[in-house]
Amino acid sequence: MADLQFTRPELTAEQARFAYDPSIVETCAPIPEHPTIIGQPRAMRALEMGLSIPGKGYNIYVSGDPGTGRSTAIRLATAPYANDLSLLRDIAFIHNFRHPDSPIAVTFAPREGKAFLLAMKEFVIHLKQDIGTKVAQGERLDGPTLKNLAQKHLAACEQRFSDPLLHTHFKHIKQDLAEHAYLFDRENSQEPPNGNFYLRYGVNLLVDHSQTTERPLIFETHPTFANLFGSLDGPCDTRDERYLPFLSIHAGSLLRAAGGFIVISAEEMLTVEGLWEAFKRFLTASALVIQNATLGSQSFAGIRPEPVSLPVKVLLVGSEDSYDAFCEHDADFLKLFKVSAEFDYTMRATNENIAGCIGFIRMVAREENLLPVENDGIAELLRYSALAAESRDELTTQLSLVADLLRESDYWARSTSTGSIDRTVVLRAIAERDYVSSVTENRIFDEIANGEMIISLDGNKTGVVNGLAVLDRGPSSFGTPTVISATVAPGNEGIVNIEHEAGLSGEIHDKGLLILEGYLRKRYARNFPLSIYSGICFEQSYAEIDGDSASSSELYALLSAIGEIPVKQNIAVTGSVNQMGELQPVGGINEKITGFYNVCKRLGLKNHPGVIIPVQNIKSLILPYEIIEAIERKEFHIYPVQTIDEGMQVLTDRPAGTRNQKGNFPPDTLNRTIEERLKDLYEISRPQN
Repeated sequence: MADLQFTRPELTAEQARFAYDPSIVETCAPIPEHPTIIGQPRAMRALEMGLSIPGKGYNIYVSGDPGTGRSTAIRLATAPYANDLSLLRDIAFIHNFRHPDSPIAVTFAPREGKAFLLAMKEFVIHLKQDIGTKVAQGERLDGPTLKNLAQKHLAACEQRFSDPLLHTHFKHIKQDLAEHAYLFDRENSQEPPNGNFYLRYGVNLLVDHSQTTERPLIFETHPTFANLFGSLDGPCDTRDERYLPFLSIHAGSLLRAAGGFIVISAEEMLTVEGLWEAFKRFLTASALVIQNATLGSQSFAGIRPEPVSLPVKVLLVGSEDSYDAFCEHDADFLKLFKVSAEFDYTMRATNENIAGCIGFIRMVAREENLLPVENDGIAELLRYSALAAESRDELTTQLSLVADLLRESDYWARSTSTGSIDRTVVLRAIAERDYVSSVTENRIFDEIANGEMIISLDGNKTGVVNGLAVLDRGPSSFGTPTVISATVAPGNEGIVNIEHEAGLSGEIHDKGLLILEGYLRKRYARNFPLSIYSGICFEQSYAEIDGDSASSSELYALLSAIGEIPVKQNIAVTGSVNQMGELQPVGGINEKITGFYNVCKRLGLKNHPGVIIPVQNIKSLILPYEIIEAIERKEFHIYPVQTIDEGMQVLTDRPAGTRNQKGNFPPDTLNRTIEERLKDLYEISRPQN
C-alpha cells in the first residue's frame, strides 16, 4: 500500500528573521573615512582600461542604475589623468578673407591663443591710432600706405607666431587694407571706417587654456545640437556688411572638452532628432563641424566654419536597456564604444563592502551636519540596504537610497528631540515612508474589505487561487492579492489566456501560459492526448499583466479546476514554474508577503493565513519585524516549496503522490485524481464512431 504521508515545509520565525547585529560596526574590516566607489570592481577596471587606451573607438559606455555612483566613479577614474595637459589646445576662429562664410579654425598651444588674441587687439589699436593721426594731418591714405602701416604693426606678430596659416592671414590683412583704401579717401567724401570695420582683424577665441591646470571633464546633461556642437549667432540679415561669420561662432561642450573628457546622457541624446547620427559622424571623423543655429525663423544655412580636429574621450552614460538597444539597432555603435563599464545594482555583503557602506553613512552624516549615527542605527540602515538589494547576502550599490533614508531619519530624530540616529529613529523613518505612500494601497484594501473587490480569504474554492502581485507607485511599491481563476471543459483548444485575448497580456506572461500545457503533457498526458479547453483569468484586473511570477498560481488554479479539488483561500501563492513543475524564484517577494499580511490584518483574519513561496526566495526575505512576530505567534505562515506537488499539498492538505514502478499514481492522491479527470475529458472529446 502506498505511503500517503507528507509534510508541509514551513519557515520558523528564526529562519524568517534577518538583521545585522550592531556589533558589526566594530568587527567588520577597517572603516574608511572617505570611501570612494564601493562594490564596483568590474566597472572601475573597465573605466581604467578605456581611459588608458588612446586608440580610435575606445570611448566608453557607462551603464547602470541612477545612484550607483557612476558620476563619482568617472570623476575618480579620470583624476589620475588630470595633470596630463599634452593634448590641450587653444582654439580660435579668424576671418576668412577669401570665403567669409567659411571661418578659419586655428589651434595653439595653451596660453598662445590668448597671446594671439591680445596681439591682434594691440595691432588694431595701433593701426587705428596711426590712421587717425594721418587722417588728422590731411595725409592721403592709399593702398601702399595702408599696407605699410599694417606691415609695421604686424611685424611683432609675424615674429611671435610662426604658424604658416597665421602668416597667410597676416598677408590677407595687408591686402584687405589696401583693397579698402577708398574708405579712407576724403576726396571721395567717404567717412572714415568706424570700429566695425576693424572687427575683421579680430580673433574669436573659443577655447582658452591660459588658466587651465587640469584636463577638462565636462558633464553634458542636456545635449542638443547647440550645446554639443556649438552655435552661430548674428544679425537676421546675413548680407549686412557688419556681420562677420567668424565672430558669430559659440563653443559647445565638445570644444570645451577638447583634450579631455566629456560625459553625455545617452537617453537625453536620443530625444533630439538627428543628434545621434550627427554625433556618430563626429566620432568617426574625430573632427567637429559646428552646426548651424537658428535665430528666430531663419537659419544660417550658408555658413560652414572649418572642421576642428578634436581629441576627446567620450563617456556615454545610460541604462542597460539603452546599451542593448544601441547594440541591436546601430551597427556602428560597438566600433565607436569599444568599452562597456557596467555598474551593478548590488554587491556582495563582504566585510570590506559593509565597512565601505558604514564609512559612506558616516561621511554623509559628517558632511551634511546630521546627528550622530548609533551602531544600531547603522545596522538598521544596512538591513534596509539588503532589502533594496532583495538579498540577505548582498547590499545595494545605490548608496543614494541609503543616504536618503539617513537624511529622513535625521529629520525624525530632530522632530522628536532625539539626540542621535538610532534603530528606533530609522524604523520610524521607514514607517513614515510607508504611511505617506500608502494611499493607493489602502484604497485597494478598502475595496477588498467592503466587497467591491471580490476575493475570498477564508474557506475553500475549486479553480480559484489567490495570487500575489506587486504594484508600483512612483518610488514605492506594495503587494496585493489578486484572484486567479480557471475553468475546464472538454475540447481541443488547450489553455486559453483570457488576458491575451483581451489584449492585456505581455509576452512573458503568454510564455508562462504555454509552459503550463507542457507541464500537463509531461506530468499526466503520457498515454493519451491532452484534450482540454481551459480559460485562465485574472479577475477584476484591467491593466496589462506581464511577467511569469504568477505562473505557479495559474497552474494551481488549473489543477484544482481539472481535478475538481478545492484549495484553501487563506493561503496566497507566488512563484514561477517550469515545465518540470519546479518552482523558480521571483522578485518583489517582501512586498508580496507584506501586502498579503496587511490585508489579512486589516480584515482581522485569525484562520492561520500564509503564503507559498519558492524555496530559493528564502535568501530574499527581509520582512518587517511585525510579520516575524506574527510567525512566532503562529498567526502567519510562510511555506517555501520546491515543486508544484509540494504547493498543492499545502493548498489541499492531501498528498500529491508519485508514480509507482508500473507508472501509476496511488489512489486517493491529487495526481491520480487529476490524471483520471484528464482521461475523462479526453474520452468526452474523442469523436464517437
